[in-house]
Amino acid sequence: MTEHIDTALHSVIAEINKKHRLLLLVVSFVIVTLSGMIFGRLYVPISPFFDFFPELSLAVIIAFTFILSLLGLYLSITLSRQTLRITEDYSSRLDRLLNITKNLREEVHGDILLEKIMDYALSITRSDAGSLLLVENGSKLVFKIIRGEKASPLLGTSLEVGKGLTGWAAEKGLSIRINDASKDDRFNPDCDALTGFETKSIMCVPLKTKEKVIGVLVLLNKNEYPYRSRDEEIVTYLADQAAISILKTAFIEDQKNYEIHLTEILLEAIDSQLSDKRGHAKRVAQYSNIIAKALNMSEDAQKKFYFAALLHDIGFLKIHSSDFFNKAELMQHPVVGYEMIKPINFYADIAPIILHHHERYDGHGYPARLKGDEIPLGARIISIAEAFDVMTSAMSYKIPVRFEDALDELRQNAGTQFDPDLVKIFLENITHKHTQ
Repeated sequence: MTEHIDTALHSVIAEINKKHRLLLLVVSFVIVTLSGMIFGRLYVPISPFFDFFPELSLAVIIAFTFILSLLGLYLSITLSRQTLRITEDYSSRLDRLLNITKNLREEVHGDILLEKIMDYALSITRSDAGSLLLVENGSKLVFKIIRGEKASPLLGTSLEVGKGLTGWAAEKGLSIRINDASKDDRFNPDCDALTGFETKSIMCVPLKTKEKVIGVLVLLNKNEYPYRSRDEEIVTYLADQAAISILKTAFIEDQKNYEIHLTEILLEAIDSQLSDKRGHAKRVAQYSNIIAKALNMSEDAQKKFYFAALLHDIGFLKIHSSDFFNKAELMQHPVVGYEMIKPINFYADIAPIILHHHERYDGHGYPARLKGDEIPLGARIISIAEAFDVMTSAMSYKIPVRFEDALDELRQNAGTQFDPDLVKIFLENITHKHTQ
């Protein structure tokens, strides 16, 4: 990022210096001309030095002086405005780049990220069309995002790395900026033939990391005037930021997939070890989610809480089957589950919920005998959801009760075993359909 900002800054400074030198030249010309005329008029002895100035009347000198002064003032104002415009344009571009960088780095969804990159590039360069291709299997460039008229047939298709202008940019890791693509020997007309689109000007910028090229950003047919070096600079910067963000979102998505698969494995293990609890974790997560939604939890908070509900009984995995009838041993499963989960980074936030899901609102629960709001919100919710499932599920170790009777039981224990406000929310939102 710093490298591209420095390049743009040097470019702006050079342009400002050019304007400044022109301004100094104009001012110097006005001063020298006026000085020559005045000295030639007033100081006759040294007039031979100013023989190139014609003999003029005082009125003409004054008039000429006035005209030159106005001209100098006009040029000075014009150049100053141009310098100010260049500075403001650079400042605006820098602000926009920083905002784009922040937006891209905060995006965690890969598909949305790619769309943002494409839309930013089109907006910045005012191009008619564009595409974003990613390298797959080392030799293919796959069209991931397409923008422009008649472009949809290309989505999901691929190009060979090294073929055409886009493939050349991917193979060499270099940008291409051409005002008439048809005159370049590397141009491949196959895409135009497929879509019916006519490529005129084109700019291809590789998405690069330190190790390799991961894709290419392609922009077509810039409006008003051809692609300039300034366009290439800013799109190259955008491409570098895009490459970093794409790798980051890919890593996050890999982590999420790993988290999901690991959770599924753990749930299968719990269901295998505790046959009378088969499906219990998923049902508790479903009932808990009813309350979470009613509380308007954020999407991220709901996702974390959902995993907490799924894994609330994971501590049973470390309790030997011979101890399943030992109440004291069974009561240790929240602590055991907490110790199992806490060292895992992406589970660490939900560990306290697992630890305290058997606390009671009146302070008579376990393992820490917390009371009221001392109990984590997620643990208070799971307490209600778990009790409801134990009462209504045919897979429970207890004989199931009717739906209405289970609700009455929750209502009667609100304020003692359960958080009364959360019980009220659950009763208002649970339906028969949720238990089917």
